[in-house]
Amino acid sequence: PTPSKVLIPGGKYTLGAAELLGPCKAPIELQVEGKVMAPAQPKGESWVTFQRIDGLTLSGKGSFNGQGHIAWASNNCHKNPACKGFPINLRFNFVNNAMIKDVTSEESKTFHVNVLGCKNITFQNFKIVAPAESPNTDGIHIGRSEGVHIIDSNIATGDDCISIGDGAKQVHVQGVTCGPGHGISIGSLGKYDNEEPVAGIFVKHCTLKNTDNGVRIKSWPAMKGGSASDIHFEDIVMDNVLNPVIVDQEYCPWNQCSKNAPSKVKLSKISFKNIRGTSKTPEAVKIICSSGFPCQDLELSNINLKYTGNQGPAKSVCKNVKPKITGTLNPPGCH
Repeated sequence: PTPSKVLIPGGKYTLGAAELLGPCKAPIELQVEGKVMAPAQPKGESWVTFQRIDGLTLSGKGSFNGQGHIAWASNNCHKNPACKGFPINLRFNFVNNAMIKDVTSEESKTFHVNVLGCKNITFQNFKIVAPAESPNTDGIHIGRSEGVHIIDSNIATGDDCISIGDGAKQVHVQGVTCGPGHGISIGSLGKYDNEEPVAGIFVKHCTLKNTDNGVRIKSWPAMKGGSASDIHFEDIVMDNVLNPVIVDQEYCPWNQCSKNAPSKVKLSKISFKNIRGTSKTPEAVKIICSSGFPCQDLELSNINLKYTGNQGPAKSVCKNVKPKITGTLNPPGCH
């Protein structure tokens, strides 16, 4: 009934699949100062799970190491829909009023962090480390959660640094450095039945370095419906980024769908403001909306991206959208 702390001291430890389950009668802290190692051979879809806890703190200068290099060679889950999956390093299921600070997630076999059904959860000075070639290792994936804050954190991985799925509301990302990785993404949306709306996503003061995408919204063509609104990217620095600004409503990796029918996901109230730096592709701004549900109320403001390659000229491309353009739009286009 009183606030408690569990300490993992300095040193190196092996830990099997672990569930830390509430409810707890008072706030609880897990302080990790050592290096915690996952089993080498992957089993199940979870390694460390925090579930149904109100008032959780995960802190310390230690790390959770998923020993992912053993699984990556056989991980084709990004191509194979029937893949059974690998363990996620850290799962937060139905956790409210939580602070995750200073700890590191390394070498996850698949997603590093999955946030599901949480309210008021903050990641601060959190670190994720995996190489660019590690498949399907999204940094922090957020689904059906409200009030998620990711602040002053560093994410280096082989897939999206932050991926925001259906039902995410009031997500604030600030002061995050991403790279390598696939950028900061909303979606992909519209793949499954009964997806919940995405609303209130604010990404500010972030830096993306050598990533495969910058800030991105993606939905599947044909497939299912859904919506995403009130999404704002502001004050973002791009350093040698492929596709720095991209909305892709024809997202269809590995030909897993048909592009013959338009996406049924409705996008509205979206802004990209004060985005600057360098692009590795001549189409530095690419806004491809659905012909069935064209993007509504989309603004491009003070975008200055320099193309560093020789396949120019650089341009901005828009489809099925009439964006509001304020300040500069460099490279030009989207009129």
